[in-house]
Amino acid sequence: MDTHLTITVLDADAIDPPRLPERIEAQYNPSELSLEKGAQIGEHAIPGLDSGLLQFVGGQTQKLSVELTLDEASAPAGQPDKGVERRMEALYQLVKVQPRTHAAPRVRVSWGPGFSFKGIAESVTRKTTLFDRDGRPLRAVVTLVFREYRTLQEQLEELNLQSPDRTKVTVLRAGDRLDALAAREYGTPEAWRALAAANGLEDPRDAVPGMELRIPPADALGLRGRL
Repeated sequence: MDTHLTITVLDADAIDPPRLPERIEAQYNPSELSLEKGAQIGEHAIPGLDSGLLQFVGGQTQKLSVELTLDEASAPAGQPDKGVERRMEALYQLVKVQPRTHAAPRVRVSWGPGFSFKGIAESVTRKTTLFDRDGRPLRAVVTLVFREYRTLQEQLEELNLQSPDRTKVTVLRAGDRLDALAAREYGTPEAWRALAAANGLEDPRDAVPGMELRIPPADALGLRGRL
């Protein structure tokens, strides 16, 4: 038996058949899936330089786009099951605020054992391409875009972050102070002296906007056991 792409509603209180069933199975599997992932990059303008300095700020939410075809044009004459209308409505509910949860539902899009994507529908676009003589839709294409949903705990466990685990470089901006930077990177403002020494600074006032500052690992500064 062929495996069909399936959308499973994860929020039990949002399930309301037949308007929003727990599982929506694709009538026909899509020909492609599109995954998009971006990063937020900050740009710091430095007077006199031709280009600004770039700094990674954070990742952006991954997006999944999928196009599903709905078709009941081949249904026996006089026996319409309103399949296209019913399926379009169920897919449309994925982006609607649900009465009991006051939010669009979290879902899992899966296809066989190799693909699974947990997210929230960002948009649902319905395009009807064939009607019967009474104007009832017989064929349609529904394009869905999902944003990946991951809790803070899930992301931290996946990253396995330490504070910090490798040398980084940051560009000082107006108002930045070594003690505040040390508190952010090492968890204590008292680490500013070690940070200053690692950058050859005898006076914290020597740290001026536009300056590149190395952020060594805590172990390299002898801070690990003191954090």
